[in-house]
Amino acid sequence: MMIKQMLKDRILTDKERKNLAILEVIRKNGPISRTDISKLTELNIVTVSNYVNHYIKKGLVVEGELDESTGGRKPVLVELNPKSGYIVGVGLNMMSMVGVLVDLEINVISEVKRERSPENSEKVILEMVDLAAEIIDKAEIDKSKIVGVGVGVPGIIDERGRTIRWPQSLGDKDISVCSSIKDTFERRLNIPTIVENDANAAVLGEKWLGLDRDVRHMLYMFSGVGCGILINEEIYRGANGAAGELGINSAHSTKEYSHKIATQLGRWEMDIGMVRHARERIEKGEESILKDLVRGDLNLLTFKEIVRGVKEKDSLTLKVVEQAGQDLGKKIAFIVNLFNPEVVVIGGGIEDCGATLLDSIKSTVKEWSVEEAASQVKIIPSAFGENAVALGVVGIVAREIFAQA
Repeated sequence: MMIKQMLKDRILTDKERKNLAILEVIRKNGPISRTDISKLTELNIVTVSNYVNHYIKKGLVVEGELDESTGGRKPVLVELNPKSGYIVGVGLNMMSMVGVLVDLEINVISEVKRERSPENSEKVILEMVDLAAEIIDKAEIDKSKIVGVGVGVPGIIDERGRTIRWPQSLGDKDISVCSSIKDTFERRLNIPTIVENDANAAVLGEKWLGLDRDVRHMLYMFSGVGCGILINEEIYRGANGAAGELGINSAHSTKEYSHKIATQLGRWEMDIGMVRHARERIEKGEESILKDLVRGDLNLLTFKEIVRGVKEKDSLTLKVVEQAGQDLGKKIAFIVNLFNPEVVVIGGGIEDCGATLLDSIKSTVKEWSVEEAASQVKIIPSAFGENAVALGVVGIVAREIFAQA
């Protein structure tokens, strides 16, 4: 069932929209009768039956147990055949990269996690290809049934996944990777590949795999650097894929000025400046277990130690995290006023700071948003944590497979 081509943001045909609607209902609700599929999709029963019969012939859907009936003939239930195809997803996070192999019901068959290179570069892309190859090699499945690969990376990606520009924080020069990520994966793996921005992938993953189907408008805050935007259940990427970059930056600005405006309009670090602020406070003489965790060498301080400090209830760490929540909360309040979403998901790694960060964000958004927007929005941590990007790109591939069914 190898798909021929996967393109983001193309306009679906009427047939593809019906495929997607029917198969999503079967995936989420199966085993399910054709009658109930008709009710949930609002498609007539004849159309549903014709499409489902086609899926059965292709082996994508199977007939299961008979449903309970109040009388007369019992309706036959149908469900996805999860073993009819598999998808690989690779996602890049703040401190790690994650690879997953799933079946068509998005059951995780296997996953591999690795520490990532600290810098954004072509080296990181090659490490991601290696991770995908490793998870495929180790998989005890019919590898000919792997129908697609999804890749989630930070940055601004062109519509064909062939170039990427990583916006850097705090006045650093942006990094452009001109070699095609899509082509690199497809040459190595010989499997059709979609490349997606990490925040865009994560927002779709949270919606498609986790949240209630009635949620139509949501935001995914990917650490301190990106925002995935879902409007009417579709990812909003902007005119050429640059939507969602969280902050402005000038190549002519100094680092000092970039620091100054980071909490306002500017860009900041993935960790919302928590490591930098903790280091500055310790250097001024404040006590903290963070210094002990890095044996006195503050140059070794990372976000990993910040998370440890929160768990140990270190006073300095808690103050730094609470301040970060207030800073991010103000930016979220601005976006909440602009888009009026139903849900804002906090992810990308910073959610590991737990309730200290989340409560600070919630109270700040409530304080700074207009009342109508603040009363509507729910602010929640990512349901999938560091797997969110990998599962998000898996969801994008699965939706394309369903549309082409």
